Amino acid sequence: MDTTSIQDNALALYQGLLQQWNKRHASGMAGLFASNGILIGFDGSQLNGQKEIYTVLHEIFSNFPTAAYISIVKEIRVLSESSVILTSVVGMVAEGHSDISPEVNAVQTMVGMLEDNKWRVALLQSTPAAFHGRPEMAEQLSADLRHVLHSSASQN
Repeated sequence: MDTTSIQDNALALYQGLLQQWNKRHASGMAGLFASNGILIGFDGSQLNGQKEIYTVLHEIFSNFPTAAYISIVKEIRVLSESSVILTSVVGMVAEGHSDISPEVNAVQTMVGMLEDNKWRVALLQSTPAAFHGRPEMAEQLSADLRHVLHSSASQN
């Protein structure tokens, strides 16, 4: 098993998801999910399958100025030749702003799988990074995400 290749495919899939979100491209994002993929949002809502994911994202992107993601991938764990788990932390930058909104920082988990010889998202879950009772962890996460945000801005 070539774990480096699997990890590279998982990273590309995850980065593609965030790019499609940042472009507000519902069909592009839904198309990266497995046919029976699941998206669990920050608010706990669950979308099942490409069609529902597309329908809800299209409605969201059409009616709300969604913020753009900034991410730090923490781990890519290869489970088998056809499945992988990626964990990351994310922050969001609202349109017209230059800083993250710490109250919506989250931990994301993506399960990737091979479907018809193509890497697809089986599950994407976003969990609020509240760190209850540990404000120093929340502050450190925000600082880390700001560092990535400012580093990427200086490269553009």
